[in-house]
Amino acid sequence: PEEAFRKSIFSPRSTSGQSVWRARPGKSPTARLRWMSLLTDLEGFQMCELMAVSSDEKINVNAWLKKFFARGAEMPNGWGLARICGNSVSLEKEPRRADRSTYLHERMTSDIVESRVIAHIRLATKGNDTYDNSHPFVLQDLTGRQWTFAHNGTIFHGDFDRRFCSIQKGKTDSERIFLYILSRINEETETRGRELNQEERFSLLDDITHFITPGNKMNFLLCDGELMYVHRNSEEGLFRCRKNGAQVFSTVPLDGDNWKLVPQNTLLAYEGSCKVFTGTPHENTYIQTEEDLKSLFLDYSAL
Repeated sequence: PEEAFRKSIFSPRSTSGQSVWRARPGKSPTARLRWMSLLTDLEGFQMCELMAVSSDEKINVNAWLKKFFARGAEMPNGWGLARICGNSVSLEKEPRRADRSTYLHERMTSDIVESRVIAHIRLATKGNDTYDNSHPFVLQDLTGRQWTFAHNGTIFHGDFDRRFCSIQKGKTDSERIFLYILSRINEETETRGRELNQEERFSLLDDITHFITPGNKMNFLLCDGELMYVHRNSEEGLFRCRKNGAQVFSTVPLDGDNWKLVPQNTLLAYEGSCKVFTGTPHENTYIQTEEDLKSLFLDYSAL
């Protein structure tokens, strides 16, 4: 089966007719073979990892961030941290391994005290190692509200994001998803002629989630400065744990406490540590297929 998979994803590239790698600059054949072995492990493969805190008041989040960013060896293509205080977002990110970042190491020696943060470590499947391809992403809507987005997944089906290829700063489908979400928010704002309230924003995002999830892996974190939106539609991949007046979310549990999987196929919104909105459940569970694996590998090998 592995040899058949190899043959199915290699493309003849040499004059001799031999199938060879479409090499990614700076990556050894050994590294690419290891990456392919990860792809064939359907149950264990994670495209990226997410982490967030939504707290009732500002708290020190260093301990959780250190545990999360220590996992950077498995997600070597970038790290990012968004600190959210109302409508102000401070964004720090680099296109390099979190555990090898001198800047991040120094950053973690200073106290990070916030009520809302979103963090991300990246395993690239689309888009090279650049600042603009690193998560989280921050955009402003028509009313001036700042939105922060991080994604674990890939868009395999649907063309709703393609019109944003010409305006995005990077090359990831995650950024295009975010641009699509903001375009829908702006359209609804224009239709109503005013800023959307919390209930209206959640209802719209619930509709958007139902629309974009069929056939696509959409584990994501989204914050509008007031609410933290959380969604998971894969069998693995996003846990929550209540700690000292805060909800902590992570792709992988960060310690031995009582972590629980975020409910699948349902958009949730938290204000501080309290869940304030629950969306309508959908049936769009993402199940990775052989065709998706081929697509992922070909995208990766073309980087």
